[in-house]
Amino acid sequence: MTQLRKMVLEELEGRNYTQATAHAYVAVIRRFAKCFHRSPEELDPTHIRQYQLQLVERELSPHTIAVETSALRFLYNKVLRRRYPLDDMPLPRRHRRSIPLVLSPDEVVRLIDAAPNLRYRTILMTLYSTGMRRAEMCHLRPEDVDKERMVIRIPHGKGDKPREVPLSQKLLNQLRQYYGSLKRRNGWMFPSLQLKRPQDPITEKVVWHACRESAWRAGITKPIHPHTLRHCFATHLLDNGADLPVVQRLLGHEDPRDTMIYIHLSNRTLRAAPNPLETIRLSADREASES
Repeated sequence: MTQLRKMVLEELEGRNYTQATAHAYVAVIRRFAKCFHRSPEELDPTHIRQYQLQLVERELSPHTIAVETSALRFLYNKVLRRRYPLDDMPLPRRHRRSIPLVLSPDEVVRLIDAAPNLRYRTILMTLYSTGMRRAEMCHLRPEDVDKERMVIRIPHGKGDKPREVPLSQKLLNQLRQYYGSLKRRNGWMFPSLQLKRPQDPITEKVVWHACRESAWRAGITKPIHPHTLRHCFATHLLDNGADLPVVQRLLGHEDPRDTMIYIHLSNRTLRAAPNPLETIRLSADREASES
């Protein structure tokens, strides 16, 4: 492992980036260096723009180009501390995001009740009750659960930004039951069960399997993944009367536009608008009222 690669991985881990993002960023940096046959430390924004042009010429999607550019921004601004202006490393304009999948409350009940074991059930309840990202949940420690204030601290959210989310009594009871059942503890709320990784937390793949296996057992054919429960958390909060700024803060969104997508998913918002069919009177309606 080169010194630069080690620095990148340490910075990614310190900022609580997901394992998938870490793998993607390392791969991008390797391709960037290979393109110019030089170490990235010897390159600058001029080379980044040349590299972006090559990606465009290959007709790659805006999403792919954005990931490649974000990785290089991370390398130079966060790892090498060069503080290049972001305008020198522009992101491509991306298409409007599709509306995410959200389960109904009844489907969430079926999903959690179908969990095959205590560990998976606790994972699902934690995701749904807090809206955590899966990487945030993997790195949860027992001391992050504040029973006195009834909050869960997330010290290293996305972009290394801390936040707190409410701790429900039902989740607190579940965490106590789960943690009390552990035969081996290593400082993480959800410790790895792999003998080769005794000091690590669970991997994001375990969280993904908890969702998929429970969905299969519940007979839910929709494509369920950990982020689905985050979407459910936000949407169901709005359904129950929460204000948008509150949901934004709980999700850890810096840009309110990232949270506004859930307005389109909230049943409360949809029900508030009168259906146009209900506002007109058809001839059949008049005949029925006159008879």
